[in-house]
Amino acid sequence: MGRSYNSESSEEHVKDERDRYRYHSRHRRDRTYDRESGHRHHRTKDRHKSKDRHGHHDSEDEIDRKSERDRDRKNRITKGSDREKHRRDKYESKQQEDNRMKEDGHGRLDGDSKPQRQSTTQEGDLNGDRSNLGRSGGVYIPPFKLARMMKEVQDKSSVEYQRLTWDALRKSINGLVNKVNAANIKNIIPELFSENLIRGRGLFCRSCMKSQMASPGFTDVFAALVAVVNTKFPEVGDLLLRRIVLQLKRAYKRNDKPQLLAAVKFIAHLVNQQVAHEIVALELLTVLLEKPTDDSVEVAVGFVTECGSKLQDVSPRGLHGIFERFRGILHEGEIDKRVQFLIEGLFAIRKAQFQGYPAIRPELDLVEEEDQLTHEVSLDEEIDPETSLDIFKPDPNFPENEKRYEELKKTILGEESEDEEGSNAESDDDEDDDEEEDDDEEEEEQMKIRDETETNLINLRRTIYLTIMSSVDFEEAGHKLLKIKLEPGQEMELCIMLLECCSQERTYLRYYGLLGQRFCMINKVYQENFDKCFVQQYSMIHRLETNKLRNVAKFFAHLLGTDALPWHVLSYIRLTEDDTTSSSRIFIKILFQELSEHLGIRLLNERLNDPTVQENFESIFPRDNPKNTRFAINFFTSIGLGGLTENLREYLKNMPRLIMQQQKPVSDSESDDESGSSDTSDSGSASSESKSESESDSSSSDESDKRRRKRRRR
Repeated sequence: MGRSYNSESSEEHVKDERDRYRYHSRHRRDRTYDRESGHRHHRTKDRHKSKDRHGHHDSEDEIDRKSERDRDRKNRITKGSDREKHRRDKYESKQQEDNRMKEDGHGRLDGDSKPQRQSTTQEGDLNGDRSNLGRSGGVYIPPFKLARMMKEVQDKSSVEYQRLTWDALRKSINGLVNKVNAANIKNIIPELFSENLIRGRGLFCRSCMKSQMASPGFTDVFAALVAVVNTKFPEVGDLLLRRIVLQLKRAYKRNDKPQLLAAVKFIAHLVNQQVAHEIVALELLTVLLEKPTDDSVEVAVGFVTECGSKLQDVSPRGLHGIFERFRGILHEGEIDKRVQFLIEGLFAIRKAQFQGYPAIRPELDLVEEEDQLTHEVSLDEEIDPETSLDIFKPDPNFPENEKRYEELKKTILGEESEDEEGSNAESDDDEDDDEEEDDDEEEEEQMKIRDETETNLINLRRTIYLTIMSSVDFEEAGHKLLKIKLEPGQEMELCIMLLECCSQERTYLRYYGLLGQRFCMINKVYQENFDKCFVQQYSMIHRLETNKLRNVAKFFAHLLGTDALPWHVLSYIRLTEDDTTSSSRIFIKILFQELSEHLGIRLLNERLNDPTVQENFESIFPRDNPKNTRFAINFFTSIGLGGLTENLREYLKNMPRLIMQQQKPVSDSESDDESGSSDTSDSGSASSESKSESESDSSSSDESDKRRRKRRRR
C-alpha cells in the first residue's frame, strides 16, 4: 500500500510542475510580444535567414532561453522527487512501527524494542519482518533454511515459530494434494493424516478446490481423498461442501460456465462418496432445470451422468422425476439441437443402467458405508465459508493443541512414533536376533498370502472374450482358445464365458453352438462343465431376460441335438405346474422346439422313447399323478409338439384299468382273510342257520295268512 501511494503522489507532483511550466512560459511569450510588437517582422526575417543558413527556425537567443528553462524544470523535478522520497521513507517507517505494535499485542512499544528490530534486520534475520510480508507469509524460504530456523527458535509458543509451522503446513498440504492420484492415494492418506488437518482444514479445502479446478479429470480422486478425511474429521468435509456450494452459487449468478461445471462435478462425486446428501443433488438439478437454458441443461446432463448411478440406487423416485423434466424439455423443443442430442444420449445411458459411468471406481472405494458421515447443505440458506481459516492467526494454546493432535494421530495411524524407533535402535543384540527371526516368519507368511483380487482370473476372462469376439469362424476361435494355457479347474471359466457371450447377442448365432460342440468333442472335461452350466442356468433361469433365455435354450438344444451333451441333463427338469415358472416353461418350450427342428419330430420321439434312457425323461413326462400327466400333455400340445405325448395319452386312458388291476390283488387278499375266519365258525353257525331258516319260514306263512284275510274283507 505504501509503495502504490508514493508512486501516485510523485506522478501527480510531476504533472503539476509541467502544467505550471507551460502556464508561465505561455505568459512570458505574450509579454515579449507586447513589448516588441514593432520588431516582430524583423525577427521573422532573421529567423528565415537562420533557417537558410543553419537549417532550423529558432534564433540563438531563443535557444539559450529554452536551455535555461529546461535546466530550471529539471531542478524543480529533482527537488520534488527528493521531497517525495523523504515522505515515502517516513510513511514506511511509520507503517512498520504500527505493525510491530500490533504484533506485540499490548498497544504500546517498549523503548528497547526499536533498536533490537533494526539490528535483526541488518543481520539478515527474516523473523523480524515476516509480519510485513503479506497474508501468506511472504518471500520464499528454502526448506533446509526453514528447518534450521525452526530449530533455532527457543520459544515454541512464539508467534514467529507458529508462523514458520503454518508455512510448512501449507506447503506440505499443497504438495500432497497436488501429487495424489488413483495409484498412490493409499500412500498419500497416511502422510496427509500426519499433518495437523484440524489447524489446516481451511488450507486443505482451498488446496482441494484449486487442484480440482485445475484438473477436473481427477475429481473422483479428490472426492475419495475427502471421503477418507471426512470419516475422521467431519468438520473438514462439511467446510469443503459449504465452500463448493458457495462457489457454485457465485458461478451460477455470474454465468461463469467453466467454474460452474467444475463445482457441479465435485458435488456429484461427493454425492457418490456419500459425503454430500442426495437431497443436495436433487435440489441442484431442480434449480438448473426450473428455467432451462442451453447452458443450464448441459450442466444438468453432465451432473446426472456423473452421479446418476448412485441416485438410481439411493433415490429412484427423485431421479425418475428429474428424467421426466428432461423429457418435458425435450418435447418443448425450445433449446438448441446440440443440447437435445445430449438429453437423448443421457436417456440412452439410463437405459443401459449407467454402464461405463460407475458411481465409484473400485480402486477409489476406500470407505465403508457405515463409517461415512453425510452432510446436508441447502442452496437457499446463507453459507459461511470461514475464510479466516485460510489466514495465519496466533494460537495462545499452540503447544497443547499440537500435543492433542499428536495423540489423535497415533489413534488414527497406530502407535508408530519416533520414540519407538529410537528405542528399537538402542535395543540389545538379543532383541535384534528376535526381530530378525520375526522378520523371517513374516516373510514366510507373506509368501503364503494369496491374491484375493482375482486379477489373473479377470485377465483370463478378458483374453477369452477378446479371442471369441475377434475370430472369423468357430474353427479359428477354437484353435486360438486351445492355445491358451489353462490351469486345472479353469476350464469352467471358458465354458461360462462362451455361454455369456452367446447370451449377450441380440439373436442366437450358430457360431457359439459349433464352438461349444467342438470343445465337448475334444475333451470330456468340457462336457462335464457344460453339464454343470446347464444345471446352473436352469436354476437361475428366472433372472434372465427373454432374449438371453432364448439364446441359452438354443445353445443347449444345439449341444443336445449333436450329442455333444448327454441327454441325462434333461433329468434336472421336472415338468409340473408346481415345479415350473413362466421363465422355465419358456426355456423348455424353446429347447424342445429347437430339438424338433434339428432332429425332426419322428427322430425326437424315438429318442425320447428309447428304453435305455427312459429313466431320464420320467420327470418331463410324469406318470406319478394324473394331474401332472395332464399338465405335461397340455403343455406339449400347446407348443405344437403333441406327437411326443402319444404314449402318455395312452397311459392316461388306461390309468383307471391299471388302478383296478392294482386294487384286485388287494381285494382278493381281503376275501381270503374273510373266508378263513368263516371256516373257523362253521360249526356254531349251522344251528343258527337252521333256526333262522325255520324262523323265516314261519314269518313267511304268517305274512301269507294276513294277505288272504285282507282280500276277504274287500
